[in-house]
Amino acid sequence: MPAEPTTFITPDALLAHWQGHRRLTRRVIDAFPEDQFLTFSLGGMRPFSTLAMELVSMALPMVQGLASGEWTMPNNREPQPKAEVLRLWDEATSQMNEVWPQIPPQKFLETIKAFGQWPGVVHDLVLYVVDNEIHHRGQGYVYLRALGIAPPAFYDRS
Repeated sequence: MPAEPTTFITPDALLAHWQGHRRLTRRVIDAFPEDQFLTFSLGGMRPFSTLAMELVSMALPMVQGLASGEWTMPNNREPQPKAEVLRLWDEATSQMNEVWPQIPPQKFLETIKAFGQWPGVVHDLVLYVVDNEIHHRGQGYVYLRALGIAPPAFYDRS
């Protein structure tokens, strides 16, 4: 007989963990020189502005979809100047904090199809969005170092 699911992390703790990553990623975005944010790349990777807009377009729509059951595909992944990305980032962060409590705790154990396309257990889907952010932030660290800029400490999520 399978064991009943137990809670490893509370929804509030998961959001706090994610928001720690978001604070660090915001500092990486902010560290970029404006003249390199839209264009600099290495090894065929996309510019950081494009990666940052991908992150903006994933986080809030995922939280909104989980809370409402209505999935709206993000439509703005076009690169934006750094100031606009930071504005969108801060706006999404605030909205995520407002919407997150509307997700019932048991929802995190359900299997759904996010955006009508990607099946998975809700907690795994949320962790995918966090993992994707960490991955792209790592690319940002490489870019900053290649530009001669020391990136923020990876362990400081305050």
